Amino acid sequence: MSNYKCVIFDCDGVLVDSEPIGNQILVDMANQLGANIDLDFAMKHFKGSHFKECVKIIEELVKQSIPETFEIEYRTKSLEEFEKHLKPIEGVTNVIERLQMPFCVASSGMKSKMEFNLNLVGLLPYFEGKLFSCYDIQKFKPEPDVFLWAAKTMGFQPHECVVIEDSLLGVKGALAGGFDVFGFTAHDYNNELEGMATKTFDDMEQLLKML
Repeated sequence: MSNYKCVIFDCDGVLVDSEPIGNQILVDMANQLGANIDLDFAMKHFKGSHFKECVKIIEELVKQSIPETFEIEYRTKSLEEFEKHLKPIEGVTNVIERLQMPFCVASSGMKSKMEFNLNLVGLLPYFEGKLFSCYDIQKFKPEPDVFLWAAKTMGFQPHECVVIEDSLLGVKGALAGGFDVFGFTAHDYNNELEGMATKTFDDMEQLLKML
């Protein structure tokens, strides 16, 4: 029998394979301003962050404020590319369908983005009413607040939950809140999660056995 009573999933990079798509758009737009970065840089510095934090990094690189239209342009381009190319993380649909305990999502992304992306890959029906966004409480990873909010709303204590994360910021946030956290390392190109997360795994098919 599992030690856990609830699973809290991150969204981008754990449920939907959106990180390479969204970060490449951010790279392209930042480079138009003279940032001179690549996708590896973005996956290391932007992954798991909220948009304003990414903007701060870009502004430091280009040594100027970015245009006011930057965020709107980014979000418009992202939605267009997600519609064309977004897929669920391989194996995660099977995990969700077979999971025998309550589960939810706690993400740095806006709730509207979560709904859009989860709907595109056919997962939204499993998460209706169970979407927790950092934007709704204005507390962002690595602060633990979104995980604590999710656990409390779902009716569990942190020690009764396990968080599934793919970013260092997310892992730090979960640990700060008193949660066990499993680090999904399929796209952990910089090997940041090993030794930080409670456990790590690189294939969603492993998750059910770990739970």
